[in-house]
Amino acid sequence: MTTTYDPPRPWIASYADGVPADLTPATGSLVDIVNASARDYPEAPALQFFGRETTYRAMHDQIERAAEGLRARGVSAGDPVALVLPNCPQHIIAFYAILRVGGVVIEHNPLYTPREMRKQFEDHGAKHAIVWTKGVKIIQEFPEDLAVANLISVDVTHAMPLGMRLALTLPIPKIRESREALTERVNGTTSWESIVGSPPLSSAHPMPETDDLALIQYTSGTTGTPKGAALTHRNLLSNAAQAQAWVPSITRGDGCVVYAVLPMFHAYGLTLCLTFAMSMGARLVLFPRFDPDMVLAVHKKHPATFLPLVPPIADRLLKAAEAQGISLQGTEVAISGAMALPHELVVPFEEASGGFLVEGYGLSECSPVLMANPVADNRVPGTVGLPLPGTECRVVDPDDPTIDVRAGERGELIVRGPQVFSGYYGKPEETQKVFVDGWFRTGDIVQIDDDGFVRIVDRIKELIITGGFNVAPTEVEIALRQHPQVEDAAVVGLPSSHSGEEVAAAIVIAPGTDIDVSAVREYVRNILTPYKVPRQIFIVDELPKSLIGKVLRRQVREELLQRLATG
Repeated sequence: MTTTYDPPRPWIASYADGVPADLTPATGSLVDIVNASARDYPEAPALQFFGRETTYRAMHDQIERAAEGLRARGVSAGDPVALVLPNCPQHIIAFYAILRVGGVVIEHNPLYTPREMRKQFEDHGAKHAIVWTKGVKIIQEFPEDLAVANLISVDVTHAMPLGMRLALTLPIPKIRESREALTERVNGTTSWESIVGSPPLSSAHPMPETDDLALIQYTSGTTGTPKGAALTHRNLLSNAAQAQAWVPSITRGDGCVVYAVLPMFHAYGLTLCLTFAMSMGARLVLFPRFDPDMVLAVHKKHPATFLPLVPPIADRLLKAAEAQGISLQGTEVAISGAMALPHELVVPFEEASGGFLVEGYGLSECSPVLMANPVADNRVPGTVGLPLPGTECRVVDPDDPTIDVRAGERGELIVRGPQVFSGYYGKPEETQKVFVDGWFRTGDIVQIDDDGFVRIVDRIKELIITGGFNVAPTEVEIALRQHPQVEDAAVVGLPSSHSGEEVAAAIVIAPGTDIDVSAVREYVRNILTPYKVPRQIFIVDELPKSLIGKVLRRQVREELLQRLATG
């Protein structure tokens, strides 16, 4: 039974001017986003890839042709279709073509290992896949029970300018390396060119409906059982509309520029680039990977109106711009997610760009954006901002999520809103675990202040319980990073016979320096209470991170346990 309890929303009073408290419920489908932009801005550039531009009219035409090509190859309403692509024009066209025929998109990391890829295919069972040529071999080597009947290969170089494509054919070692990094010769597949070379799909073909399943977005890392968040057209349309409402200063159409430096197979990059940018009629500049030099080259001519990023990308971009004497002026709004945004990065970045750098927060299960700092002067450093329009939040007792904690106290964040999914694909038991009376349990411990600003304290699953005390890894990591010789740190719990778990840290030290770990422990002891000070500190060359730069604490823990086991 779903509760009708409507909690207060103190954050609305802190919204920037022009941001509404609620939005009109979403109708139609994601396909309507592209249709509207193609109607309103037919000759405006929709996509830019290594300098080659595709207008909204041309992109819309390719989507309709690819949709017919997929229909002719047997893709029908409700069919899951795997996408295994980097950021490239074919990614956007394939995404919307799948939706146009009523299919369900399943995004995959094209750099996954065979084992990682296989686990996800075992979960969703897709028999249709659109795959980068560099990943085709992995799919073709699946066992018979996972065989993909309809395998479509994409050569991303075909979307490049003709001169660049011709240059890639030159017999020069460095160019050969570049070509091999971008494409690979394949056999036994259907080419993407034959799919997009079809006639347009019949206008009589039914459009998907608002509550149809649109996307399966996997949430687990490279270990554990894959869980696919099942997101509907309504979920994704709502989140794109919420993002639009959050930045009323940005107008639709030609002149709006969005950089896709984050991978679009990740929920964060997908919503802000694949759906939000397309709904804005923006010029979406596609980068297959983040390269500061490539980004700065584009910036000179087309500064980003809206730049989704993560702190390491902001830091590298700022340093590269300073080193090359290039101004970042013109970058209007940069939004950071996935990890804490240091205030000492915000100040110089905003000085260099003349725009805003604000922190946001979300989860794949929430399409993914739940909240963001206002794009205004009342931002609060160290918080992830305010819940987006139409989003409801509560802070509850993690042990009994039906009980709200007192205002201002720490507790688990639970949420409700149009962007929140209804469950994991094919996993009703897992779904049941994460909902309480219709509210989604985020698994994050937060505090909400009187003005509605949310501060993330830590993940419930990553809290270290030592001697009966809870230790938030993030808090210890912040203390460690304050040491002048510690460049980065990850804190985890290791098994202990006398305290259940003990706090342990892996640290990366500044190049060319030596460090006394006992001195580091003493340094942290001056900042934190004794039970939070790491019992063990390990020096490592680097910390394992996700593609968007987030430290993988579970992997750190496994590596430390292995180091202890081998002496």
